[in-house]
Formats: sequence, structure tokens, C-alpha cells
Amino acid sequence: MVGGADLMLPGVVVPSSGLPDVKQGDCCAVTVVRNRAPVAVGTAAVSSGQMHSLGMKGRGVCVLHTYMDNLWALGDKSGPPSLPDSESEEQEQNGEDDEVSEGGEEELERCVEGEQSSTGETSTRPASPSLEKLNLAEQEEEMSEKGNEEEEGSQDEQKMSQDDMDSLLLQCFLHALKSKVKKSELPLLTSTFLRNHMFSCCPSGKKLDIKKSSYKKLSKFLQTMEQQRNLVRVKELSKGVESIVEVDWKNQELRSFNIPEETDVEVALVRDGGEGESPYRPPEITTLYSVNARVEPLFLDANIRKGTVLQPAEVRSVVTEYVKRNELVDEINKNYVTINPVLCDCLLEKSEYQNVESVKWDDLFSRTLGLMQECSQIVFPGKTPVMKKGHLEPIDISVASRGSNKKVTLIKNLEAYGLDPAAVATALQHRVQASSVLQPLPGGKDKLLVQIQGNQIRQVGSLLLDHYQIPRKFIQGLDKAPKGGKKK
Repeated sequence: MVGGADLMLPGVVVPSSGLPDVKQGDCCAVTVVRNRAPVAVGTAAVSSGQMHSLGMKGRGVCVLHTYMDNLWALGDKSGPPSLPDSESEEQEQNGEDDEVSEGGEEELERCVEGEQSSTGETSTRPASPSLEKLNLAEQEEEMSEKGNEEEEGSQDEQKMSQDDMDSLLLQCFLHALKSKVKKSELPLLTSTFLRNHMFSCCPSGKKLDIKKSSYKKLSKFLQTMEQQRNLVRVKELSKGVESIVEVDWKNQELRSFNIPEETDVEVALVRDGGEGESPYRPPEITTLYSVNARVEPLFLDANIRKGTVLQPAEVRSVVTEYVKRNELVDEINKNYVTINPVLCDCLLEKSEYQNVESVKWDDLFSRTLGLMQECSQIVFPGKTPVMKKGHLEPIDISVASRGSNKKVTLIKNLEAYGLDPAAVATALQHRVQASSVLQPLPGGKDKLLVQIQGNQIRQVGSLLLDHYQIPRKFIQGLDKAPKGGKKK
């Protein structure tokens, strides 16, 4: 958590009083067992009821600030006070306290404690322990041993991390120019260049933060790239808004730059599938048609019975053979087929019985396919084909409004295409630098809904189309992406 991870639910020990009544989005505090002093604060990812329904799996609290993070370092760097809870006090009275080892290395399990705001003051709810462990005693001992030397060491460390961040910034910049930016995209907003291109070029396990570099601001970095390296030309096309208007593709430094392998987090997720799983490869999806009772008489001559699954080409072949065998091709106009009693019963509506005597070939085929049961065959590489009745629902991308008119992007039905919602959420989180949440999909058994802050339809579409290679026809909602028209 100190490194930026959210509080996860697996392993959480529920206290005797049960979980506190927490709603999604409520402010929460994270504490340690036997101490009510918070060591982190955040917002509830799901309600306490959903925590139970999910089997205590998934994200519990979206952490915003923790003990020993950068915000804590700006203060007096003091440790949390000792505020024993009611349960530990009862245990002390009954003599049931656990003994601490001689080395003082007692492992304390974290817990979640809901907070509610009332009349400007904060009240705490009963705490519930979590899986993650924090050895506060050992950390405080190390801090006291370092003393004044810690401040000098932190300055050297800051200087080293600043140099490393400068190198990472340059690497992501060259990588983005060489593999991401296209000439047709110019002029390109500098903010868009950073968000859509540079962040996605950041190696896995690292975080690009310009504020931790010697440049501090993107504008200053790009100014250096323009004046000292002649890589780009930046111009203020509108007041206060800078854009990259030109890239020197023949620059020797850019041409000699070698793109590091697997630096793009999305590429890494696609290749390894996440946590040692087999690499993801998009499935082959074929639309098939099943013979039902309505059209079965049309297929009996070909010895095809109800329930047989056929490809569209096979349906056309059977229908064509039936028409020729029964000499139903119109003698005057070969583009039309005469309707006989079998075709009338199979393909025409009751209102058409007396009016329609012939139909075109294309109309004949479309009517036949339209009345048959549609099926989808999904073939994942190396696996047995899966047959699903009905129309295969596409991956749905939509935008919804939350409190204070904030936009969030929702992605559902990823499982149907063999995609892990957690892996997709992680890839998007790195790509757009925004928080993401997994939620149970209402009405969908064992299905999850990915929610990410902001209108990220364009980025979601790029991830699904370019990295996961899902065909565009199986993605719904791409037309709702914000349009990046130029301001007049």
C-alpha cells in the first residue's frame, strides 16, 4: 500500500462485530489490528454487502494517501499514535494478549475502518483486519537509527531518482516518436502526446512522473528537445495550448534509437496473458445458422434435419439446389424465383400469401437466413470450438455520469471474447493514468464490469483493436468517442 497499491479483500479477517456498513464511494480509513490510528485513507471500491457477495475477493478500498508516502514525507514524519481498540482492551483485561517476540518484530495485520462525516467532524466505524501486513515497530526503529544521516541520504537518493526519471522520460519520448506518432496526426497537442503515447511507452513496473524529473514540466522538457536536440518543433497554435507541429524523422538520435522489448504494458499483458497465463490470441468467430421447424421442409430433400448447423454458404447451396431441382427459376427473368407451396409456407408471411408470386435470389437467401436460428462458433487457438446459440453480444463500451457530473467509461462482456477484465483494467489504468474499478455485472453470472475514470472510449478502442486485435464489428460504442476537432 505504501508503494501505491489498493487494499484487496482476500484474507480480510472479519471482526466479531462484523463488517462496518460501508457504501461504495464512502470515505474509509485503513488501520492496524489493536490500533485505531489510521495508516491510510481512501474510498470504498464496493459496498460491504458486495464484499460478502464477492466472497471477499477483489479490491476493497481505493487508497489515496498512506503512512510513509510522499505526502507524509512533507510533514513531521511522525509515526501513528497508539490507540487500542475495544476488542484489544477486552483481551488485555482477560489476559489474552499475544506476546511479542524478543526482537520486537511482531507482524500486524491491517484492517479497514469506515469513516463517516457528520457536522464537519469524522467519526469511525468498527474496524475489520485486512491481509496486508505492516511492521510499524521495525520501520520506526530504522527511522530513529538513521537520524540526521537520513536527510543527507534522501537528498542523494532524490538526485539519483531525478537522473533516472530524466533517462526514462527521454526513452519514452523517443519511443513514442518512433513507434506511436504518425505524420498524419500532426499537429498533435502536447498533452495528448503525453497521455496517449508517452505513458503507453513506459516500461512495465515503472511510472513516468515529469514532476520527479529535472524538467518538472512537459513544456520545459519539449523546449529542451527542440532547442538542444532538434527532434521536434513545438508551437502555440491557440492561446495557452501547445502542439507538436513537426518531427524530424531523419534525426540521427531518433533513427538510432532501439525500441526496448515489452516496454508497453499492454503488449506485455497481451504476450504473457497476466500472471503466467498463456499468451492471449483473439478467437476466430464464425456466424452459423441452425435449421429450425419453420424452414425444415426446405432442407428435407438434402437430408438435413432440424437442429443441423450450417454455414451461410451451405445454406445458399441447399436453397439453390432446391430451386433448380423443382424448376422454380422464372423463365422470363432469371433473377427471380417462383414461389411454390413449400417456399410459401417457409418464407412468406400470411399477408403475402396472395400477393407475392416470385422473389429475387438475394431476397430468397436473406429470408431463409433471417428465419433460421443464428449461432456463433468461437474458436480459441488450441482449444475446442465453443458453440453459442443466438447472436453473440459485442463488447459494449459506454459513458455514464457519476456524482458532480463526472464521467466514467464502462466496459462489459469482455469474458465472451476470452479477455480477463482485471488485465484489461490494469492495461487501461497504465495507459490513461486513471483509476479503474471492477464491479459485478448486474444480471450477468460470473461477469465483471470495468469502470475507469473519464471518457476513455478512444483509448479503450485502441487497446481492443490494436493490442488485443478484436475485430471492430464485435465492439459496440466506438462511435461515442469524443471528437478532437480543432478550435476555431
